[in-house]
Amino acid sequence: MIIVGLTGGIGSGKTTIGKFFKSMGIPVYIADKEAKDLMKRSKVIRRKLVKLFGEKAYVGDELNRSYLSSKIFADEALLSKMNAIVHPKVGAHFKRWLKKQDAPYIIKEAAIIFENGLEGQYDVIITVVADEDLRIGRVVKRDNSSIDRVKAIINNQLSDDEKIKKSDFIIENNDLDTAKKQTEEIHQLLLQRTA
Repeated sequence: MIIVGLTGGIGSGKTTIGKFFKSMGIPVYIADKEAKDLMKRSKVIRRKLVKLFGEKAYVGDELNRSYLSSKIFADEALLSKMNAIVHPKVGAHFKRWLKKQDAPYIIKEAAIIFENGLEGQYDVIITVVADEDLRIGRVVKRDNSSIDRVKAIINNQLSDDEKIKKSDFIIENNDLDTAKKQTEEIHQLLLQRTA
């Protein structure tokens, strides 16, 4: 089974592209969603995050995402420490999920494949790109975030040009019809590789 990494900067539309693959019968694992779920339900992770960030890390049973975001985007060392707590658990969860799949290939959607030096874990990497103004608009609308905050996140991530150099396929997600067509073409190419 081919393991395909699906990545792209914030607001590029990775989740939308993942849904296109899912509609073609391909299993999709969304690493960020699983990380958030694990941070919510794992007592071990919760204990470690409270130790790292203090009691404000959670509000009741809910992860205090805005508080954590404000901390980790201002401090790379804190981000690294949080990733060291969460990522191994997500990796173990992914391995269990993978064993249950029966498909020619699977998609693992993950925002920071290259930033974390994880490209070696994938057989193929697809990067989703979109115009920066469009990305900013999507995130502001989706997360009710400020333009400056979204720009800060974009500046914290590897540039699209760098990601493109390291990727096997690129999907331009400026309009849905073109992105869907590109997704279908890549799907056919991946099926040929597994035939």
